Amino acid sequence: MEKRENIERIIEKLEDEDELVRVQVMELLEEIGEAAVDPLIDALSHPNKLVRRGAARILGNIKDPRAIEPLIKALSDDNKWVRREASTALSKMGEEAFKPLLKALKDDDWKVRGAAAWAIGNLKDERAVDSLIELLDDKSGFVRSGAAWALQNIGGEKVKAAMKKLKSEGSGFAKRMASDYLEKK
Repeated sequence: MEKRENIERIIEKLEDEDELVRVQVMELLEEIGEAAVDPLIDALSHPNKLVRRGAARILGNIKDPRAIEPLIKALSDDNKWVRREASTALSKMGEEAFKPLLKALKDDDWKVRGAAAWAIGNLKDERAVDSLIELLDDKSGFVRSGAAWALQNIGGEKVKAAMKKLKSEGSGFAKRMASDYLEKK
């Protein structure tokens, strides 16, 4: 119990205003590794966004599968930087994170769908292509651009056809991404 309390005290230092202190704390927690996972998972609910963001980053670097579901939940965080760190962390988890991320593409929250799409793009898993193509029609521009970016990273003939459709029927950043993708192909 004492070890966990010490780790929790270290985690609180992620609130420090000095970025150098926060970086050193993150490095220390990564060195602690597995013993820090449960307190870091708890820190994903901390009131301070710097603590939540740091916890997500460290969990991604530790790559412990226990963090996958809590990181999926963190995709709906109110702070975009926390969501981005959670997405990046999940993309580092590899195969074990794929199915939860695929499920997250259907979440009611647009922030979760979009962040999951970006994470899947880093995984480059072809099994997600059909689900990502569906997201090209999402109401949210963030979701559409995440899906377009993910599809570009995955590639293939199905993706090329989807990008052609997006270029002619899409809008905003996703349409521009489709156009850029097709120019390179």
